[in-house]
Amino acid sequence: MTTELTTDRLLLRGWTEADREPFAALNADPAVMEHFPARMTRAESDGLIDRVSAGHAERGFGLWALEVRDTGRFIGFTGLAVPSFEAHFLPAVEIGWRLSKDAWGNGYATEAARAALAYGFGPAGLAEIVSFTATTNLPSQRVMQRIGMSHDEAGDFDHPRLEKGHRLERHVLYRITKAQWEADA
Repeated sequence: MTTELTTDRLLLRGWTEADREPFAALNADPAVMEHFPARMTRAESDGLIDRVSAGHAERGFGLWALEVRDTGRFIGFTGLAVPSFEAHFLPAVEIGWRLSKDAWGNGYATEAARAALAYGFGPAGLAEIVSFTATTNLPSQRVMQRIGMSHDEAGDFDHPRLEKGHRLERHVLYRITKAQWEADA
């Protein structure tokens, strides 16, 4: 069973069958997927839900489905993941989010990410959490900054799953330690 997290406005919860259709629509939206190499097919989107759910069962954390508490509306995900590629800063646990376009601009990503950090540094017992994105993804970088993460310029990297010269190849790396998080709390 997936641990649920709540904030003033949001519920971070396990995935349900009802999430599959809106999640597939989110993953097929060109605006949402602008900073990813490609939009996802329905099968790819469903596969991601299956992998995320398995990760929750294995590690006790993962990417939670994100729901607006007042309406019950599914708006995407936020949570913790273990990257599966090779890079100089790995192994590590990353924090990430992906929200439907109609949910942007409400502070939901920041609010949910703060709850995920609290879980990561609390019950999950993590010492550090990282985040990374393409250099062009300024909205996500702003969320990283708002939740207290610091840009590790020396850690910036070319994503190994992207071709040399791909428009999204260069990634920025952000970090936060448990001590930094506690000092800001």
